[in-house]
Amino acid sequence: MTFAEPVTHVYNPLEYAGEMVSQFLTKHASGPKRVLLLGMNPGPWGMAQTGIPFGEVGAVRDWLKIRAPIETPVDEHPKRPVLGLKCERSEVSGARLWGWARERYKTPATFFKTFFVTNYCPLCFLESSGRNRTPDRLPAEEAGPLFEACDEALRSSVSLIRPEILIGVGVFAEKRLKSLFADCDLKIGRILHPSPASPIANRGWAARATAELRALGIAIPGR
Repeated sequence: MTFAEPVTHVYNPLEYAGEMVSQFLTKHASGPKRVLLLGMNPGPWGMAQTGIPFGEVGAVRDWLKIRAPIETPVDEHPKRPVLGLKCERSEVSGARLWGWARERYKTPATFFKTFFVTNYCPLCFLESSGRNRTPDRLPAEEAGPLFEACDEALRSSVSLIRPEILIGVGVFAEKRLKSLFADCDLKIGRILHPSPASPIANRGWAARATAELRALGIAIPGR
């Protein structure tokens, strides 16, 4: 696949952070999960750094306890270097999601008995300015082949994880889930995306996510 301007750089953390990804899957993807949480694609300060969905560095290093050598993209954007676990910038979305999981479930093992977390698309798209361009903003001729590949990967993930409930983290992810699994015997829902770009998410995202998950029939520990 090729991507034209305004996209100038494409990162694939499944390649340069492959050992991190392997550890994450080995530790947390075994066995069926009741709930699949689906994000959109890597952010430059999260999964693009660590290879882990919503992979805020502190959460990956200190709570998920995943550590492995991380290389750099073949064509690295000068304004968005991949520093791996040495990156000092925190991704707010990942800090919120994994912080919520830590507060409610205490340990990764307890959280992953119920949940698995993945992204619809593994690629991070960057403009010349360093701005992140999300897949929903790609032109149709680029999005078509990309979404076809991502759809196939998502179907495979669902067949392996065997969830009962599919939850999009944000509107885009929910739409992709409904487009693929609307005719299946699976419950599909959505929780608010924890992005700081959302004024609602900035006013108590964790409490809202808990309420939305409980409304979908998922038992969440705590009050």
